[in-house]
Amino acid sequence: MEKYLQLFDDFLEKLSRWGLILSLFLILGLAVFSIVMRWLSMSLLWIEPLIRHIVFLSAFLGGSLATKKGAHIKVDLLTHMIGRSSSEVLHWLHRNLIGLFCCLTCFFLTLSSWDFYQVEKEFGSTAFLNIHSSYLVLIIPLGMGLIFFRFFNLLLLGLKKGRSA
Repeated sequence: MEKYLQLFDDFLEKLSRWGLILSLFLILGLAVFSIVMRWLSMSLLWIEPLIRHIVFLSAFLGGSLATKKGAHIKVDLLTHMIGRSSSEVLHWLHRNLIGLFCCLTCFFLTLSSWDFYQVEKEFGSTAFLNIHSSYLVLIIPLGMGLIFFRFFNLLLLGLKKGRSA
């Protein structure tokens, strides 16, 4: 079981990393293209909104990578207090409670963002390049879902490893 969880986590890691690399190259390429087009007194109105949405996607991919490294946003007061303790049980409990809280938070944010996507799908309009706004909003539930799966997988691995982790 632990082997499959680790394989799934490695897959999510590679997906996030390569997606982020591709996103950054796309942002850079489109931004340079937009600048060159302005020098030629031409403008493509769809480039800048597309860049904004790719930046949004890259934020979620970066959040997924930060989740793996434990570099996500957290309150360190309790961590500092527990860090002084020599109890392995307390450290294990602290790590897994934080994982559970983050997992639940991301789960409910994923559900809420899916509801937002459904509303946008029903009432949204065409944004640019004949792309419906619901496809652009779909970045949110997919990104939150990715981060949820990272936390869920880390929680399962943390529970599976027991106090030795």
